Amino acid sequence: MTHRSRLTAVLVDVPASDHDTAITFWSAALGKPANRVDKYPEYAFLGQATPGIEFMVQGTGDDGPRIHIDIESDDVEAEVARLTALGATEIGRHNSWVILRDPVGTVFCVVRVQVQDAFDAHATTWD
Repeated sequence: MTHRSRLTAVLVDVPASDHDTAITFWSAALGKPANRVDKYPEYAFLGQATPGIEFMVQGTGDDGPRIHIDIESDDVEAEVARLTALGATEIGRHNSWVILRDPVGTVFCVVRVQVQDAFDAHATTWD
């Protein structure tokens, strides 16, 4: 069965104690206001850093800052299977997304379609 996927977001992950500082910095650096949603207080949404790519600051509670990317797919399970066949390792699941590491340890997530118009225009089709 075919499915589609594309890069959809870049997230700066920081310890919760540094969340506000990171939000202030990235908001000023990108010239974009940070929006927070009561339902998801661990995220600050800064809109599209470049067309079709969302930028967020996430308070993770983890050690040290890092950046991770999200890949959106119209079939999360098929995309996870494709990426694990390429050498990724599943390390967890949270809500509707799957957290993976690439073969050298880079963390990324596979998520449901987030930006439908951009997905429709730019997703890659996989067999």
